[in-house]
Amino acid sequence: MAASTNKKVLVARFERPPLEGFVQGAEFSGDAFDLLRPDGSLVHVAFAETKAICFVRDFEGRETWRENRAFLNRPKSPGIWVRFVFRDGDSIEGTAPNDLMLMEPAGFSIAPPDPTFQNQRIFVPRGALRAVEVLGVIGSPLKRRTAKKPGVAEEQMKMFHD
Repeated sequence: MAASTNKKVLVARFERPPLEGFVQGAEFSGDAFDLLRPDGSLVHVAFAETKAICFVRDFEGRETWRENRAFLNRPKSPGIWVRFVFRDGDSIEGTAPNDLMLMEPAGFSIAPPDPTFQNQRIFVPRGALRAVEVLGVIGSPLKRRTAKKPGVAEEQMKMFHD
C-alpha cells in the first residue's frame, strides 16, 4: 500500500500507452521522475515522452484523459486562465495560481476545467507544449479604488429656485 505522501497519477504519454502509479509528492524537477507502479515496480519516466501527469482520485472507473478539454464558461476559481497546446496539436484549458513563486521549472500545474471529472490536478511538462496562451485573470489580487460617493447635498437636484 502506498504511503499517504504518495499521489495517484495517470501519466499520459506521446505515442505510447498511459502509465498509472504513484509519485512521491507533487513537485517535479530535472529531466525525469520516478513512478511506482501498482505491481511494485519502479519506472523512471522521462519528461520528453510525457504529455501530462494527471493526479487522479482512483485508478478504476471513468476515462482519465479527454482531448481538447475547455471551460464552457469563464472559470470562477481565482488564478490565471490558460490554454496549453501540446506538440501533437491537442489542447487543454485550466487555471493556474496567480503567483510567480509557485512556478515550477519543469512545467505547469493546473486545475482542470471539470471539477467532477477523475482528474484533480494536472502537471504539464514544458517540453510537451507548443504554445501557452493566457486567456484571462480571474479574481485579480489588485484592489481597485472605489470612487467616493457624492454627498446627499451634491447628489440631489433642487426642484425650485430661490
